[in-house]
Amino acid sequence: MYQRAEQTLPGGTDSNFRAWGEDTVYVDRGEGGRVWDLDGNEFVDLRMGYGPVILGHGDPRVDDYVNERMRQGVSFSLTSEDEVGACELICELTFCEMARLTVSGTEATMHAMRLARGFTGRDKIVKFEGQYHGVHDYALISVLPNDVGDLGDRENPVRLAWGRGIPQAITETVIPVPYNDLETLRRVFERDGEDIAAVIIEPVLGNAQGIMPGAGFLAGVRAMTREFGALLIFDEVKTGFRFAPGGAAEAFGITPDLATYAKAMGNGYPAAAFGGRRDVMSMLPKHVSHGGTYAGNRVAASAAVQVLRILRDTDALGTVRRNGEQTQDGLRQVLDRTGLAYVFTGTPQMFGIMFSEALPDDYRGWAATDHQLYDEIAVGMMTRGAMPEPDSREPWFMCEAHAEEDLIDRAVSAFEGSLAAALEVRARRGASD
Repeated sequence: MYQRAEQTLPGGTDSNFRAWGEDTVYVDRGEGGRVWDLDGNEFVDLRMGYGPVILGHGDPRVDDYVNERMRQGVSFSLTSEDEVGACELICELTFCEMARLTVSGTEATMHAMRLARGFTGRDKIVKFEGQYHGVHDYALISVLPNDVGDLGDRENPVRLAWGRGIPQAITETVIPVPYNDLETLRRVFERDGEDIAAVIIEPVLGNAQGIMPGAGFLAGVRAMTREFGALLIFDEVKTGFRFAPGGAAEAFGITPDLATYAKAMGNGYPAAAFGGRRDVMSMLPKHVSHGGTYAGNRVAASAAVQVLRILRDTDALGTVRRNGEQTQDGLRQVLDRTGLAYVFTGTPQMFGIMFSEALPDDYRGWAATDHQLYDEIAVGMMTRGAMPEPDSREPWFMCEAHAEEDLIDRAVSAFEGSLAAALEVRARRGASD
């Protein structure tokens, strides 16, 4: 399939993130917390599509409802009751007073940034190093360099474009700052505050295995944006409807001005949204552009309605947390026997494992951990029947269905076997040296 796909898909995939060369996985199907590839190999899924699948693959509660609704037509470029219901639920569960649907998290952050610029009349956006806000040009600044030296001096970071094709003029509108660094953020505001429309932030640094905000960091960012008249945008594409029904804003007790959502709100269907304060959102439709032929299509909107009802009315998120806690307990027992220094990052619903004496504060700190060992373990786990992302930047995503059968034990067993094999290889290398 790789050889076939390579002929028509660059890298053999529809996303750079899935292009693993000859190791690229081609999926056949998924059920609950498991996936099968085209060769029939079964895996405990620890990627869950990079986080959207909060309940489990093929959840009949969602799929049956979507199938029923989609038979009435999918795309009209007219507003349906499903769209209204989805936005009502978003506003019921989160701080948002108004919301609009999009098709992807990329679109959601792009529109939130534009809305912040339109509301404030300012052009610049502050973002944090290592944070991923989608693949539009304004988001691809100082995202995932392999060499953190490319980020420049910590107190005056470089605007590092991720890949070619991003105009220099666009990079000049984005100001990168190290995560968990209020001092640098203040210097940026004191220098450019009159031009800063917003700070966009993943409350948790999702693309460095879920590094958590330090004590007072999010509150400090919130206070600073208010002091300088800028908006605060929470990018909750990963954390929204996963950390709590109201997302990270609820979990950390911080209310932003705008937020973006996707992933968990659709359990795998392409549902996304942005929302926030009524006065800011009311810039739409007269003053700020937003549109999309497929925005609010019935498949995505009905999926969001049903998923958000389930998250509101059941203990699904409690189960997700308990699954993560059980998984961490098993991993901890394995790791403690080795004597390796390690830390868990994130929360049990979305966590990482870093081989380090201390918990890093930011992306630069992630680079100093032994992420090569993690990557070796992740690749080895795939030959043992469990599939985390084979890149130490990505956390493990837990879903409700991981509680079924012996999936957690199987994932821990795969980790244990792969860790032992990786350490044995390192020992042999050391002996030969």
